[in-house]
Formats: sequence, C-alpha cells, structure tokens
Amino acid sequence: MPHSVSGVEMRKRQAAHIEAPPQAPGQPRPNTCCLCWCGCCKCLWNEDRIERTERQTCTKMDSIEAAEEQHPSLEEVLSWARSFELLLRSLEGREVFREFLRSEYSEDNLLFWLACDELKKETNPSTVDEKARIIYEDYVSILSPKEVSLDSRVREGINQSLAEPSSLMYEDAQLQIYTLMHRDSFPRFLNSSVYRDLLASRRRTCLDT
Repeated sequence: MPHSVSGVEMRKRQAAHIEAPPQAPGQPRPNTCCLCWCGCCKCLWNEDRIERTERQTCTKMDSIEAAEEQHPSLEEVLSWARSFELLLRSLEGREVFREFLRSEYSEDNLLFWLACDELKKETNPSTVDEKARIIYEDYVSILSPKEVSLDSRVREGINQSLAEPSSLMYEDAQLQIYTLMHRDSFPRFLNSSVYRDLLASRRRTCLDT
C-alpha cells in the first residue's frame, strides 16, 4: 500500500512552495499554483486556467478573422434586388456586380460610371481638368482602349465640353450608362449564378448561426 502523507507533512510542502524564493530574471516560472502542493501541472485549478486562456485566445482570433473578412449581410444582399441604387451605393454590391459585368464583357460601363461619379465630387480646377481628360481618353475617344455605349449626341456634347472641362461635363453620359445598366444588365445580374450563389451562401450562414 502506498505510503500516506500526514496533514503536517502536507502543510510543510505547501509552505515550501509558497515561501520559495522568487525566480531569477529570464527563468520560466514553474507551472504550479498555491493550491497544488504536489507541484504538478495536472491539478484541476491549473487545467481550468489553461482552458480559459485557450477559449479567450480562440474568441480573440475569431473576432480578428471576422473583422478581416467583411461580408454583406443577408438583408443587404436582398436589398440589392429591390433597388439598383442600393446596389451601386454598396461597396460589396459594386464588386459583385462588377464581377458579373466582367463575365459579359461590359465591365467598362460600371468603371466609367464610377469615374464620372468621382469627378463630380472634385472642386479643384486642375484636378477636374486632369480627371476629365483621363476619362475622355479612357472611355470616350475613338482611340480609347475601353468600350462604353454612348450615343452620338452625348459624345458630341462631351467633345464640345473638352475646351473647358467641368466636374459635370459627363453628367448626361453617366445617366445614359446608368439607365443602360439598370434596364439591361441589372435584371440579368439578379438571375445570374453570381448573385444567386451569394444569396444562397448568406442564407446558409444565417441558418448556421
């Protein structure tokens, strides 16, 4: 039969651990607690402390990952189907819509609309002049590398405005592209696998939570 430890002997061992000299700098602290006289790392108090630390670390990592991976909510994705305006106002919505337009080789329409929208916010004359000419060279000129569906009337108006560029010189062109995307591309987007897959994914996430 294993030798039993008396109460006096147990208290001496507890006191020895409690009164032990402090650890020298740089040395690891023993994995013991004042409640564990045997000095092992398997006491219930120590195991519970380790589990709490692991849970806290896991929770922090989950929070960091959630912050890094921002996804549109189910409510937001559903709102896009109700309003094209809400789709364009949403950063995630624009990215998803752009992905769809890329599959139809009409991504330039959205890029042009966004460039015009940015130009309308400018107030510095030199910046307005620079951005207006960049938009013209990229999307409107007959030599431009990108295709935008503008009619001859709108193109002529833009050509006349080039002499004195303004932040609103593409307003008619922007409206025309907006109308085209709204009436033509948007309905196909809502029926596309790009949108439907995202919607199904958001619904599964809501059910899981």
